Amino acid sequence: MDIGVIIAIVVVALILLALFVLLGRKGRERKRESNRQEAREIRRGAEVNRAQADKTRAEADVQAAEARRQDAQARERAAEADEQHREARERHMEAARLDPDVDEREAEEQFDREHGHYGITSHGHGEPAAAEQDRDRDGVRDDEHVEHYERTETADVERERTFERDDQGEVVRDEERQRPRS
Repeated sequence: MDIGVIIAIVVVALILLALFVLLGRKGRERKRESNRQEAREIRRGAEVNRAQADKTRAEADVQAAEARRQDAQARERAAEADEQHREARERHMEAARLDPDVDEREAEEQFDREHGHYGITSHGHGEPAAAEQDRDRDGVRDDEHVEHYERTETADVERERTFERDDQGEVVRDEERQRPRS
């Protein structure tokens, strides 16, 4: 073979080799650009998901705050109702003490029977007061004291209150304990 043909073959081979290298680089660059585009789309989707999650979290926080507010309001109303009931009972008992024709103990028992003297338990449901539970079959009290227990919880504090009344309805023991919730 002639030297000119060999040189031509080598030159063509080098040109083909350079062309393959150039096409390989362009292919890799297209692949990288495609990967970049896909990564941008995934990031956008993740950002939308994060924004939706933030919105859902904020809505849940608002609902939880509203539920806590309503719970606190319900407990406050229950406490007000209990206080009003106690005041009405005390006024009724005061009237019974002043009226010479009325037996105080009978008036107290009648008031409790007619007006459902109920205490609020830790579950928030009324249960008959200890005076009602302590009666035996004959309708006579087993003991001369009435004990009342209340338990309330807020987001910050747990409260327990126990008080006891004697047979005249006077408070003989009143204890309240508070402890922070952890």
